[in-house]
Amino acid sequence: MNLLLDTHIALWAITDSPRLSAAARELIQSAKSTVWVSAASIWEIAIKHSLGRGDMPVSGQESLQYFKAAGYRILSIEPEHVLAVEGLASHHRDPFDRLLVAQAIVEPMRLLTHDPLVALYSNTVIKV
Repeated sequence: MNLLLDTHIALWAITDSPRLSAAARELIQSAKSTVWVSAASIWEIAIKHSLGRGDMPVSGQESLQYFKAAGYRILSIEPEHVLAVEGLASHHRDPFDRLLVAQAIVEPMRLLTHDPLVALYSNTVIKV
């Protein structure tokens, strides 16, 4: 299964956070999963880290290194992903989350999130 990690799930996974549920950990570690992180997540981390927000423990550059070291694949942002955002309902206002949902739908991939608003978009989203 192609599994796209929402930004907070990806951060929790690389920092071995106790906030990462057992179900999420199992999906990420499954031999049946190919784990992806979007360039949008790295962009989000870089922006929020540069603003000095405490919820971004690593820089964009560090996150990319950690994601690659963990064996995660990086999903580029394609024009089709951006265009798919237009057709999404307004459940969520965060542009990064909306882009992740669009990427999961277009590719198709399963998007792993903890955010209940993101989970409203599609049955391709797995809320853990």
